[in-house]
Amino acid sequence: MEKELLGRLEAAVARLEALAAVGSRSAVASIDLAEAAAIDPAILAIDDLMSGSLARVSTAAGKIGGQVLEVTKIVEEAFVVQRDLLVKAKQCQKPDIMGLQEFLKPLNEVIHKASALTEGRRSDYFNHLKAAADSLTALAWIAYSGKDCGMSLPTAHIEECWQMAEFYNNKVLVVYRNKDPDHVEWAKALKELYLPGLRDYVKGFYPLGPVWAPAGSVVSAPRSASSTSQAPPAKAPAPPPPPSASLVSSETASSQPKQGMSAVFQEINAGKSVTAGLRKVTNDMKTKNRTDRTGVVSTSEKDSHASSFSFSKTGPPKLELQMGRKWAVENQIRKKDLVIDDCDSKQSVYVFGCKDSVLQVKGKVNNITVDKCTKMGIVFMDVVAACEIVNCNGVEVQCQGSAPTISIDNTSGCQLYLSKDSLEASITTAKSSEINVMIPGAGPNDDWVEHALPQQYVHTFKNGQFTTSPVFHSGG
Repeated sequence: MEKELLGRLEAAVARLEALAAVGSRSAVASIDLAEAAAIDPAILAIDDLMSGSLARVSTAAGKIGGQVLEVTKIVEEAFVVQRDLLVKAKQCQKPDIMGLQEFLKPLNEVIHKASALTEGRRSDYFNHLKAAADSLTALAWIAYSGKDCGMSLPTAHIEECWQMAEFYNNKVLVVYRNKDPDHVEWAKALKELYLPGLRDYVKGFYPLGPVWAPAGSVVSAPRSASSTSQAPPAKAPAPPPPPSASLVSSETASSQPKQGMSAVFQEINAGKSVTAGLRKVTNDMKTKNRTDRTGVVSTSEKDSHASSFSFSKTGPPKLELQMGRKWAVENQIRKKDLVIDDCDSKQSVYVFGCKDSVLQVKGKVNNITVDKCTKMGIVFMDVVAACEIVNCNGVEVQCQGSAPTISIDNTSGCQLYLSKDSLEASITTAKSSEINVMIPGAGPNDDWVEHALPQQYVHTFKNGQFTTSPVFHSGG
């Protein structure tokens, strides 16, 4: 017993000598934080979460490499930052709104870093990047400061954020289920990191938010030089202009004459002469056979690009087969005669940045993705995997054959036409509005029948859990 007391006294003396030698308040604070973390059950528990569930995600990402590994390292960084914030919170007083923003700034910067990877041209690993970036918003549970803060309780916030990330995480599982077990392992591990991992951790240690120290230091936002002046606050920016009229006519199944892309679809279905004017992709138009593609850009070509509005804003238009696997249809403006007919079931079609155009895909392809298009029409026969509509506005999509899955994400205004062979397709929507599905009538001469997919839901708590049902509006 005496030896144990002597050992503890010697350790205390050594610590005091170290503090005296350093002689700075910052050193004292850092040692206090380190010692507090070493014995805090909540910090030890998050260390276990990081060495267990998070390490499993990292191991799978290491086998995949590339952008998946890059975004996973950002996830690791975010969890490290959150751990540090939890340690610091117990040394600080509960801050005000401005102080809380300053306190959470390191975490916010990491989350923005992950979101930046999802911007720009869509990557082949977009679903991985989006799932990881959206999942990091769950770490914002640490901003919960009470029932009036505008946030759900920490555990509910984590579940809600994961629901957004799960939309893309499930896509990874579907695409790689029978292709690559490493991608499947990564997706499963990412989900378990949050559910039940982070959710149960927060439920056990921080059910009402982070723990602050009433007698701790004060967290405050730094005051800039401009904030100390007596100048009046800047006026808020003017509100954006009101949205323009609907890009696509809503007259679809009525007896009135069809206009815009609806008329084009009607003529294609009727086999009229409009198909005779469709532009066919010949062998000399394919990338592998193009002889005019060089690495040198002439001065005259630069001038022509600079003088063209569409080129300067969106880049040159493309309609080509890349690497024999991917049809790229990009930046097509007011082109109603685009067609792809030399394709097979192993190829994919990626439509990006097109406006006021119509594309017809005559053969069977593996996947069709329509990304960031406006007032765009797509007519296709069959897809093996899925047809995806992402970040679009006012599009019309017609399936003349079969499609097992159709997903619509972050899209405003989508008119979807299904054939009798595609009525069993699984339609998934997320963060979208004005989604209407047209199905053929019972008889060959019957009109199309329009079904509006619900975009409003009612959530009720009953028997210990929430039940969700769509809102139906009855006409008066």
